[in-house]
Amino acid sequence: MSSVQQEVDERTNLTASNKFELLLFRLGTDGNNDRSELFGINVFKVREIVAMPTITGMAGAMPHMLGVVNLRGQIIPVIDLPSVVGLKPKTGLNIMLVTEYARTTQGFAVESVEEIVRLDWNQVLSAESSAAGGMVTSIARLDGDTEDTRLAQVLDVEQILRQITPSDTKDVDPDTIGAKLQMIPGSAILAADDSAVARGLIEQALTAMGAQFIMTKTGKEAWEKLQSLATAAQAEGKGVRDKVSMVLTDLEMPEMDGFTLTRKIKQDDRFKFLPVVIHSSLSGATNEDHIKTVGADAYVAKFVAEELAATIRSVLSK
Repeated sequence: MSSVQQEVDERTNLTASNKFELLLFRLGTDGNNDRSELFGINVFKVREIVAMPTITGMAGAMPHMLGVVNLRGQIIPVIDLPSVVGLKPKTGLNIMLVTEYARTTQGFAVESVEEIVRLDWNQVLSAESSAAGGMVTSIARLDGDTEDTRLAQVLDVEQILRQITPSDTKDVDPDTIGAKLQMIPGSAILAADDSAVARGLIEQALTAMGAQFIMTKTGKEAWEKLQSLATAAQAEGKGVRDKVSMVLTDLEMPEMDGFTLTRKIKQDDRFKFLPVVIHSSLSGATNEDHIKTVGADAYVAKFVAEELAATIRSVLSK
């Protein structure tokens, strides 16, 4: 047990240096060639890796949903990850990744698991402007900034889960999200999230709250934007709070993660008074405890609009 706790602590401490661990796996080929590409998911999201158990099919299941498994008394839905991304495994669906993500537990069926690699977030680049499409948030350069580096596609699990299990209720209901925010005129909430789906939901929620906002895609982009806003405020004879009311950030982001962004804000005399709210699918006591150590003012799990709104109001009221 002590070795397990030591491993957890070591992985948590990686965030102090903008590092993380990526579980690499393969899903198969697309039929046009025999090359099987590498994919990745943050180790923090993976509860365990097991040989594919017996799956019970469910009547009326959504496309790509294989069924459910009984894992030590817990019923877990299993998603055919290769079919979601348009690939076909050569040897079958041999492994199940049990993941805890945004308040839910699910299994992802994959062909094989390769290894766990330790990376710096600056080895990971946004994939939104590439040909990767909406299923991939970023591309990891596994061997660093070298010409022959191996590449791994980091999947947008938020997008995949919403595609497989769409909600039958409104994501953001103006009637239940509460009263409009009272903010300093001209001030905005600076938000950072690398998932297009998450950004869309956040934008809907902030709009329903009547909040002005500036949306960015990475911690690095948010940090650079914050510095430019501070410079503009100084030139206008104003304070930073006249430009930015608070920062709302995801944790997993290419180039600079939310832990590093929060720490940089809280260690900078220009910004340390700005409230920072972590909004992440990386739940669990270990992550929430570490969020406190970097100085964040609050944490809220993705994605319930009413909880996000309540957390923002609570932080701004202080």
